[in-house]
Amino acid sequence: MERTGPTVRFSGLLAAATAAVLAAGALVATAPAAGAADVDLARNGGFESGLDGWSCTAASGAVVSTPVHGGTKALKATPAGSDNAKCSQTITVKPNSSYTLSAWVQGSYVYLGATGTGTTDVSTWTQSSGAWKQLTTTFRTGPSTTSVSVYTHGWYGTPAHYVDDLTLVGPGGDPVVIPAVPAGLKTTAIASSSVALSWNAVSGASGYNVYRGGAKVATATGPSATVTGLTPSTAYSFQVSATNAAGESAKSAAVTATTTAGGGGGGDTKLPARALVGYLHSSFANGSGYTRMADVPDSWDVINLAFGEPTSVTSGDIRFALCPVAECPNVESEAEFKAAIKAKQAAGKKVLISIGGQNGQVQLASAAARDAFVTSVSKIIDTYGLDGLDIDFEGHSLSLNTGDTDFRSPTSPVIVNLISAVKSLKAKYGSDFVLTMAPETFFVQLGYQFYGSGPWGGQDPRAGAYLPVIHALRDDLTLLHVQDYNSGPIMGLDNQYHTMGGADFHIAMTDMLLAGFPVAGDTTKVFPGLRPDQVAIGLPASTQAGNGHTTPAEVNKALNCLIKKTDCGSYQTRGTWSDLRGLMTWSINWDRFNSWEFSRNFDAYFGN
Repeated sequence: MERTGPTVRFSGLLAAATAAVLAAGALVATAPAAGAADVDLARNGGFESGLDGWSCTAASGAVVSTPVHGGTKALKATPAGSDNAKCSQTITVKPNSSYTLSAWVQGSYVYLGATGTGTTDVSTWTQSSGAWKQLTTTFRTGPSTTSVSVYTHGWYGTPAHYVDDLTLVGPGGDPVVIPAVPAGLKTTAIASSSVALSWNAVSGASGYNVYRGGAKVATATGPSATVTGLTPSTAYSFQVSATNAAGESAKSAAVTATTTAGGGGGGDTKLPARALVGYLHSSFANGSGYTRMADVPDSWDVINLAFGEPTSVTSGDIRFALCPVAECPNVESEAEFKAAIKAKQAAGKKVLISIGGQNGQVQLASAAARDAFVTSVSKIIDTYGLDGLDIDFEGHSLSLNTGDTDFRSPTSPVIVNLISAVKSLKAKYGSDFVLTMAPETFFVQLGYQFYGSGPWGGQDPRAGAYLPVIHALRDDLTLLHVQDYNSGPIMGLDNQYHTMGGADFHIAMTDMLLAGFPVAGDTTKVFPGLRPDQVAIGLPASTQAGNGHTTPAEVNKALNCLIKKTDCGSYQTRGTWSDLRGLMTWSINWDRFNSWEFSRNFDAYFGN
């Protein structure tokens, strides 16, 4: 969240990650002669059938008639922003077999490679190719590898490049067979209107179907799902099947679960079914002007006081004070502020202290910092009679140490100490303690592609760094409202990049939180989806509040898709999230500056 006007703070991680991959296999290998049984396995490698068989990031790929190397068509791919114009195809192969990957390319910094080989992934590239040039590399599959992904891409900010006559020569893969029946189905979280499930991943499965009482109610790409729209205090039976191109397996053994009577977990905090969350600039002023607590309209259900900030980055000692009179001439007195908080709470509203923000870097790198955090945050909560805590750690507050690769068991001190500190606060204040988080997409959804410094090193260690915090605290978490703004393009579960500013971005980013996703593409490390009542969509209240402002009409489309599965556009959600909690915005002050457009639209949509 920003004290000043919008700035884009999206890292160059994608470039760094790609550079690291290329460094691992950038040498051009000499192609061995193909064996008698070898065949070309690439589908539509000459692009004569358009993009059939290919998946290209964003809108980067197109088929053209000139220039071509062979036939009548070729691929034209155009990098834009942080999108390197990657086009890829998954191909069935045989284990323990050798393959030769080739393509003809034209342009500067064009790359060709393969991932998922089960041995060493490979890539090769050309620095500059004014005429058509053939790129070739080889690899051997691992003992259990049955498919690989081949790809081409360019470099960030370079002109369009061309690809034609791509081949993957080697032994043909075995025919796709119907996958085995999933085993290990169990419940991982039960609430009043939802049940979270997980099961063992099935080799060869491309997806899963979830059944409730024999009727299909959800689909999933990984071995977990959350079934929503359930009735409190009701018993349900669930099964799951595995699917791929050959068909669907039989259903698994059933597991039963009875929904709770209340909200369950961190949701039992007496929030309304649809909640509007806003940040109130309480300790500073900016172009939006100062808004007194008593002047916050009743539309706002959760009011986050921005911000509590540390005395130093590593001290853990958090301080909060009202905006100085010199900066905010209309600021209320401490007594008036506290009285206004009590009045809001009497009306059923929640008031939290938000820690961090754009300027408030907090690194709990030591036990002393952890303990100081608990003590100082408790003092703020007690002084103002607050309902809980909002964690808005940004910048370099959270990062993963080299070798910290599993979000389920983090080892980085800044992560471990934050989790411990928040659990201590939750234990001190009890079940009514409201806990919310407002990470940026870089720290959450980007974890679908990149986590920490990566297997080769060189990636930004902050990538996905909120995931272990969210996961460890999911039973205590009231609301997660990721900032769907000030973000670069992010890959969704459809393996396409989505760009902020329209309904599509919010649909894709929110669906990831609810459906869950494999972290860094590792299907053995799946981040389980959250309950819909734990999730709100974070947006800027006006064009002045942050990059990625979304018009009310587009906000409503996103809500329609996620809650009702209508107005979805090209992205299809993995479920119908009817219990989605609501919206968050930066900020109440900017909404007031913009004639309350954001909150008025929320009230109109939900009939408040």
